[in-house]
Amino acid sequence: MSRLLIIGYVWPEPNSSAAGARMMQLIEFFKERSYQITYATSARRSENMADLDALGVNSREIQPNNDEFDVFIQELDPQIVLFDRFMMEEQFGWRVDKLCPEAFKILDTEDLHSLRKVRETILKTGQEFDDVYLDADITKREAAAIYRCDISLIISEFEMKLLIEKLKIPEHILFYLPFMMETVFSENNSYTERRDFITIGNFLHEPNWRAVLNLKENIWPLLRKLLPDAQLHIYGAYPSQKVWNLHNKAERFLVHGRTENAPKVMSNARVCLAPIEFGAGLKGKLAEAMACGTPSVTTSIGSEGMAGDLDWNGFIVDDAVQFVEAAKILYTNEQLWNKKNEQGYQILKERFDQDIHQARFDRKLTMTLKQLPQHRKENFTGLMMKHHLQRSTYFMSRFIQMKNSIN
Repeated sequence: MSRLLIIGYVWPEPNSSAAGARMMQLIEFFKERSYQITYATSARRSENMADLDALGVNSREIQPNNDEFDVFIQELDPQIVLFDRFMMEEQFGWRVDKLCPEAFKILDTEDLHSLRKVRETILKTGQEFDDVYLDADITKREAAAIYRCDISLIISEFEMKLLIEKLKIPEHILFYLPFMMETVFSENNSYTERRDFITIGNFLHEPNWRAVLNLKENIWPLLRKLLPDAQLHIYGAYPSQKVWNLHNKAERFLVHGRTENAPKVMSNARVCLAPIEFGAGLKGKLAEAMACGTPSVTTSIGSEGMAGDLDWNGFIVDDAVQFVEAAKILYTNEQLWNKKNEQGYQILKERFDQDIHQARFDRKLTMTLKQLPQHRKENFTGLMMKHHLQRSTYFMSRFIQMKNSIN
């Protein structure tokens, strides 16, 4: 039985975030191929985390800058190590290279953190994208982690294109792997069985908070005047007090916080609103809306990488006034709503079919593992970066360990 070590940024919470759902899709993929899986992270356990024990996944708490990890990974001796986001590769990758040099290293970027951070900067400053993105430290850090791994999983075609064309990263060390979703759908509520608007998203994720604030300040004040009987329901894990402060029953702006059954509340709503101003990757809330038969109104960044050449299951609008008009039309036009509902199912079937993407990933792994020495030789930049990182990170880690022992 092959051994897989996943080094996680956090414990996976599939009901709290798209990142958690993505991680569970990867765990399911390797479980179906009879891998012995160990999930290790330095994060604190949470009451919302997935029950890994019930899935037959071993769990382990680890610490960066600690030689106990060296003992742990030597004893485990994994054939594959999967890093959950580039920061985990920075912290633990050099130790993996030193102690398990033959281990196949996979980086799951989740989304390009550099893209999300740079877009947030541009939103605030109005600078040109290339000027910020190519000069940002986080871009260089994330690209370096991609080079140091054997393959990196990229969730969006837009991000694949960005890495290949802007950063000139070799295509053979990148692999496009979007959401892997079941595409057999249960019967959902009809137009007449639904009411109200909904938005949903983990509030620890800054783009989600900004989208809700955008709804509160710019969109809902206009939309509620046009639809005096409609309400807007706000759901999301980890709401802070500033989120709860937005709740206003008189304005029909209702903050509920976390829901234990996201598909149910999504299926009861008539339209999903996602005025996302910045971000990266794929939007889990919009994929879930499609699966629940709920049309959506979002922005060009919200829809990025999801529909390809297919028609959106609602409207894509970046202007606030046009966003409001689109939401009103979608909410009140049953014939249009039914058409958009079906387009959402089509997007999921053609773009995110679990069987198709699992088979693609399986072929990529098998082929690359068979040709691993040659695959690595064709990525000399990665070999060079691993050499220098091992030396620099080794001495930094030793310094931190000595400092901690003194304290």
